[in-house]
Amino acid sequence: MKSAHFPARVRRFTSSRAFTLMEILLVIGLMGMLMGVLAVGFGDIFGQNEKQIAKIFVKQGISTNLQQYRMHMGSYPSSEEGLKALLQAPDNAKASRWMGPYADSIPEDPWGNPYQYAYPGIHNKNSYDVWSMGPDAQDGTADDIGNWGDDNKAQ
Repeated sequence: MKSAHFPARVRRFTSSRAFTLMEILLVIGLMGMLMGVLAVGFGDIFGQNEKQIAKIFVKQGISTNLQQYRMHMGSYPSSEEGLKALLQAPDNAKASRWMGPYADSIPEDPWGNPYQYAYPGIHNKNSYDVWSMGPDAQDGTADDIGNWGDDNKAQ
């Protein structure tokens, strides 16, 4: 039975362009398998480079955020304020100069621990220290990864 509203040519053209439910499910299944394979591959890549990821964050990743904070506030956050000062305004007289947030979030290090921060720095006397406590999660040990020196070992 032909519809009086649409000519046969238009009906045939529009019905041939639709995907069937089976085709859609097949594509979703293939995409899921592909994402699973990629996730496993990327997990291996990132799992082997945890120290490199921490090193990039402490030397470069947080640097721009801290520089912006310093330009607006006149100095880096104090050790007491910590990296949280990049996310929320201080409760003191400097609050009127705060133009943040200066970061969307402060991630944890690759081992699930917070990054450490000190200003003035112990290793960088005229600047700040940012470091990860490393795989052992103990501060001040040989596996600490900081923004000082080339070997990134605590001194």
